[in-house]
Amino acid sequence: MSEFFELRKYQVFPGKMIEWLELMENTIIPFQVSKGMIIHGSFTEISYDRFYLNNGKREMETLKDRNLYIWIRRFKNLDHKKTLYKEVYESEEWVKNIAPIVETLINRNTIVVHNISPTLLSIMK
Repeated sequence: MSEFFELRKYQVFPGKMIEWLELMENTIIPFQVSKGMIIHGSFTEISYDRFYLNNGKREMETLKDRNLYIWIRRFKNLDHKKTLYKEVYESEEWVKNIAPIVETLINRNTIVVHNISPTLLSIMK
């Protein structure tokens, strides 16, 4: 696998989004960038739309307030990802100082990671 993106989704505990964003923007993202991570963006979900057929007619339902945080990182290849994971997630700073706070703000059992490759016409490369 050559260069690819990692789209990560986290369920933030109710009432903890502001604390989570402060931790991400002031601690986690700068720390990971200092280790070589390439971060393309971070987002909070406003809502999501679910589409379905109802008696042959296309319907849409908009759902809100899932406390979802999404971010995108880029890697040169799988070896690059493994190397950076080791440098970040096995570091003393992460293990002793950052991870214990993370566990109080997000439900780590709901983390979803999509490894995705841009299509030819994608502007994100």
